Amino acid sequence: MKNIAYLGFLLLFACGNNKQENQPAKAAISDEFLKEAVTAKVESKLLQKEFTLTGKVVADPDKTISYSSLVSGVIVKSYFSLGDRVSKGQTMIDIRSAELSNLQSELTIAQRNLQSVQALFESGMATEREVVEARSIYEKLQADLALYGENKGNGVFSIISHISGYVIEKYGSAGSTVSAGGESLFSIADLSTVWVIANIYAGNLQFVHDGQNVEITSTAYPKEVFEGKINFISQVFDPDDKTLKARIVLPNTGLKLKPEMSVVVNLLNKSNAEMATVPSNAVIFDNNRYFVVVGSKNFEIREIVPFDQNNGITYISEGLKPGEEVVIKNQLLIYNELKAK
Repeated sequence: MKNIAYLGFLLLFACGNNKQENQPAKAAISDEFLKEAVTAKVESKLLQKEFTLTGKVVADPDKTISYSSLVSGVIVKSYFSLGDRVSKGQTMIDIRSAELSNLQSELTIAQRNLQSVQALFESGMATEREVVEARSIYEKLQADLALYGENKGNGVFSIISHISGYVIEKYGSAGSTVSAGGESLFSIADLSTVWVIANIYAGNLQFVHDGQNVEITSTAYPKEVFEGKINFISQVFDPDDKTLKARIVLPNTGLKLKPEMSVVVNLLNKSNAEMATVPSNAVIFDNNRYFVVVGSKNFEIREIVPFDQNNGITYISEGLKPGEEVVIKNQLLIYNELKAK
């Protein structure tokens, strides 16, 4: 009876072994994945904290001229549109003014008087002093008229541009009335240099300082970064949006930055804390936890604790040491195969 029981045990054991041997082995990592895998070393870096400010592009006031009428009158003709490129000396607006008509009449009379006095002087009937006085009156009236623009006669004068640039503001059109010393008729700016004005809220003020390097991006150019430096911070909060204003002066190559364009200003602040870092694309998020695939030939899954992320770099507080290698290409495929084992 014991022999029968012992034989039964052997048969059962043999069947069990045969069952295990017949089970399919779990798939090894595909050679294809391994060939395509790219790794990067874990590096130790000073922690950088990124702060984001909203901002907008404005024309450089030092390279902008606004034009107003020095007399009251009516706009006869406008020669430009908002956004136009204009050249120095180009006629911008014709204005008809009753005040200028009177001034032009006085100039005509002064011119005739000067001619008469010169003729009398040549015939010995007028003194040199009288000629000088007549010429002085005429030249003064000429200078006065020149202040208002180019004299076209019949009470019409033209305002011309004194710089080359772009029209960034325009007010009024043909038929509109203007007042002496009133609102600006138009503004022209040289846009080779622009300002970016960033809004600093009270909570971020401690992280912003003069001379700080910044990176500026815009939805208009999603893949382009404009680098600059803060060169001025206002000391009074704006009463409307309750922010301080930071100024960044930028060269405007290709005139890509337009006045009133919205931008995002990124500020990087370094700390004294050094942490292990990996490219952010190496990090795998799975079931509310974070992992990386570690190794260059023999791979393993390692759980990590990210501390922060900035500019494509993830700072790691636990789980990795500088010098180790993590997979940054095909990491998800390798991770899934290792996890299935």
